[in-house]
Amino acid sequence: MIIFQKIKYKNFLSSGNQFTEIDFKKHHTNLVVGTNGAGKSTMLDALTFVLFNKPFRKINKPQLINATNERDCLVEIEFEINTRKYIVRRGIKPTVFDIVVNGTELHREADDRAMQRVLEDNILKVNYKSFTQIVILGSSNFVPFMQLTSTHRREVIEDLLDIRIFSLMNNILKDKIRVHKDQVKSLDLKKETLKDKMKMQQNFIDELENRGKQNIQSSNTKITKLMSEVDQYMLENAKLEENVHKFTKDQEEVTGARQKLSKLNTLRGKISQKVSAITKEHKFFTENTVCPTCTQDIEESFRLNKIEDVQNTAKELKEGFNELESTIKFEQERERQFNKLSKEITNLTHGISQNNTRINSNQRQIRDLEHEIQTITENLANRNSEHEKLDEFKSNLQSTFNELSDKKQDIVHNDFAYSLLKDDGVKTKIIRKYLPFINQQVNRYLQMMDFYINFHLDEEFKETVKSPIHEDFSYSSFSEGEKMRIDLALLFTWREVARVKNSVNTNLLIMDEVFDSSLDGFGTDEFLKIIRYVIQDANIFVISHKSDMYDKFENVIKFDKIKGFSRKVSSETKED
Repeated sequence: MIIFQKIKYKNFLSSGNQFTEIDFKKHHTNLVVGTNGAGKSTMLDALTFVLFNKPFRKINKPQLINATNERDCLVEIEFEINTRKYIVRRGIKPTVFDIVVNGTELHREADDRAMQRVLEDNILKVNYKSFTQIVILGSSNFVPFMQLTSTHRREVIEDLLDIRIFSLMNNILKDKIRVHKDQVKSLDLKKETLKDKMKMQQNFIDELENRGKQNIQSSNTKITKLMSEVDQYMLENAKLEENVHKFTKDQEEVTGARQKLSKLNTLRGKISQKVSAITKEHKFFTENTVCPTCTQDIEESFRLNKIEDVQNTAKELKEGFNELESTIKFEQERERQFNKLSKEITNLTHGISQNNTRINSNQRQIRDLEHEIQTITENLANRNSEHEKLDEFKSNLQSTFNELSDKKQDIVHNDFAYSLLKDDGVKTKIIRKYLPFINQQVNRYLQMMDFYINFHLDEEFKETVKSPIHEDFSYSSFSEGEKMRIDLALLFTWREVARVKNSVNTNLLIMDEVFDSSLDGFGTDEFLKIIRYVIQDANIFVISHKSDMYDKFENVIKFDKIKGFSRKVSSETKED
């Protein structure tokens, strides 16, 4: 139960810089009076503002600040719930929103909206709409239960019966179902992706094995071909080396021709010089009988002997020169053969070298191919890592299948729970249980106010009203005074339900100007009897312009307008 103790406010609407304080708990019945604009109803706005950040009347938030002082608007309320003491402060210019529990301010981990949810959901456990239906009945800017939509009627009753939690749970389940369906979509996509990856990995392994075997076979074929070429090159080299050996041997026989030829050419040069000298000498003695130098006659016999000696020498030289020429030609032929053999040996050696290069290249290719075969063989032997990847994909796929199955099962369970928590599920069964009690209490209070009708709410919270003289009435069919009696009966019933359920049960009941227009004198008397003697554990505040009811209340609170500011000028206690 929420026990409201007191409220105080300053610079709120017409109140000034001094706190206006109202004790909620001191008296059972309280009459609040004053002239228009004196601030009688300000406590209603202050109450809902401090608890719900929303005034009771339709007033914009900036207009709540006193127009004269224009700052330091502050409302503070004290209440107890199950021995825990709470203080809530809310202000404008500067912005204030504090919640104090047993003297310790709540730690602010979030913004004001989150703090407001804590206040409504965890502490008060009631929202603005339900609170006003149980605590406040006003003639101005107030929407009675019967004028609410069916949805809002349901919200009020769900709060009273403590079944609003089912709606919250239903919303949570709805969100869960949506999340799970999104997860199922994601898991379906993941499943298909894993299937594709598995197929690709298996194809890769198969290709790896097939390609490896093919590469080994191809490499072995190349090795065989290269080895065959090596054998061919080595066979050719053997033949070439045999020819080189033969030509080298032949070359040995003509070795030295060049040196001999050089000597012979030198000798031929000397003989030629000597022939030239003898020719000159023969010509001299043949053509001259007188010495050209000393002009003496050359002796004829001497001249003839010289000519004969020269001719003999010339003959000998000619024979030697011919022999020399023959020898030179022979040596020249030997040199030509030597050069030819050298060229043949060079060509053969080059061929051997080329074959050796080819042999080395082939042998290198063979080694590379053998290494490649070894690598492929090792990869094939050590392809466990690829199989491990495949096994990992299979494991992930199985896990995804399991998770997908679990999520689908969760959706089935949540759908079932969701169907139970819908308006036509468990909540309706609970409401059906309490509807007879609700209708009984409403009619009880109506009879207390001498209003003899049969008022009935169905499961859709639509009313059926019957009277001894009329059938199938509705709320809208009645006069304003009769509507007010129905509103009061519902208000008292909601408080009775709250007391029985201990849901949003509270000591505070405020009624604004309910006597001033709608209720006639007879209804007022009966109503006063109800609030004095029937309503239990309540501190009731009645706001009114009427001054003839002072003696009917334990306490009278007066408000007046002084120098433009609303003031609580007196609080008078009346004895029973």
